[in-house]
Amino acid sequence: MHLAATTLPPYTHSMLAFWEQVKRGYLKVIDPLADALARRGVHPNTITTFGTALTVASGAVFATGHISLGGWILALAATFDLIDGQVARRTGTESTFGAFYDSTLDRIADGAVLGGLTIFWASDTARYSLPMVVVCLFGVVGAHVVSYTRARAEGLGLDAKVGMMQRAERMVLLCAPQALFGLAYDGLVLKGIVILLAVTSWITVGQRMLYVRRVSSQTKS
Repeated sequence: MHLAATTLPPYTHSMLAFWEQVKRGYLKVIDPLADALARRGVHPNTITTFGTALTVASGAVFATGHISLGGWILALAATFDLIDGQVARRTGTESTFGAFYDSTLDRIADGAVLGGLTIFWASDTARYSLPMVVVCLFGVVGAHVVSYTRARAEGLGLDAKVGMMQRAERMVLLCAPQALFGLAYDGLVLKGIVILLAVTSWITVGQRMLYVRRVSSQTKS
């Protein structure tokens, strides 16, 4: 049984509550699409695959320097990333493999987006930036370690869905500003977002490690 995250600092509870409200509001907006897919018997794994394909496509578009277009494609992909679970519950097709498949493809999607931005800053002659290539690589590793810490904690019976930068927040920050601003202000908005993601991902890793240490110590006592 997972242990509830009852020892989180107040600001973390506020952030989690805020993002949950945002997610619930967006789910209401896309609810008709989830209903339509469920009525047509579309399998959740098919939706997961399609959403991941869109995310990989957005990464490829980012790599070519079409940042705004990539942001819109990623926003569409995020919709399917939310809908697959909805459809699974409505059609009674939730499964252990489905959860595993969704989690695995999420890691591929995370790598594709930041990988595309890495290629952009490494290959674009006008905007070549070695520092941003390094930041992107730190971001890729950080995003995967954030997911690993949660999975490893769950394997120990702990619920470590804590921290300031989880996947939902990463998706929002990677699609919304890029879709609206693209390379505006000479790409400063994009650089700021990627730096923010990289730094907060590693902060989240630290938060989860401290949380697991604290909760596991309380369990022993």
